[in-house]
Amino acid sequence: MPRGPTPTSEYLLIDISNSFTKFAASSRDRLRRVGRVATRSLARCDFADMARPGQKIVLSSVVPEAGRLALSAFARQAERHELLTVSSRLKLGAGIDYPKPSTIGADRLANAAAAFALYGSPAVVVDFGTAVTFDILSPKGDYIGGVIAPGLEVMTDYLFQRTALLPRIRPVEPASAIGRSTRGAMLAGAVHGYRGLVREILAQIRAQLGARRRLHVVATGGYAALIASRLPEIKQVHPNLTLEGLRIIGNLNFPPSQ
Repeated sequence: MPRGPTPTSEYLLIDISNSFTKFAASSRDRLRRVGRVATRSLARCDFADMARPGQKIVLSSVVPEAGRLALSAFARQAERHELLTVSSRLKLGAGIDYPKPSTIGADRLANAAAAFALYGSPAVVVDFGTAVTFDILSPKGDYIGGVIAPGLEVMTDYLFQRTALLPRIRPVEPASAIGRSTRGAMLAGAVHGYRGLVREILAQIRAQLGARRRLHVVATGGYAALIASRLPEIKQVHPNLTLEGLRIIGNLNFPPSQ
């Protein structure tokens, strides 16, 4: 785990996801330093060593055990930090029009906050993680729901785990739409097929929103650049969108330092 951020950074932003935990030192205006570590390797001492005295912490977690570990570590340093845990009760900039707001994942709220602040509405955030999630902002700027599908790596790993002869592959751009080897065939099915999945979901969302002309579609997450490279429906790729959302939520909920 890298050393804690520099004292000039007002925030420590932490995004705990299923595969990786990303963290950033941040001012109110921009991310200063971004790093990541495998979530499964996190320990209490990692969290305790990350923040500097006086830093405000903005935490998003979709892994309950790791989230509790972080909260426990920072609770022991309560006199040194202010801590904000992302939930639907906070100011997000965007509104929420959803039956049970408390069930929305913290990372999805952060993505919605970032999309609204950086791109406007209507908008769709496509987050390519362990699952691929689509989070939708209405033309009024409200979070109204989303779509969840298996992630690209989950799908390819499933083929490896459930068949006797198919290898594990790392998704990359296939050389051809027609595979000339087992690996090539799997890459063609995975990447082109996944683009088809994303394209169709976006088409259905656009139709339901009635956003025929203007719809901001931004991608983030591990395979965002790969899948978006040949999907004209996706206009922006922002690798650190969730962390930007945490920065924006921090600005909305913490008063400026004097």
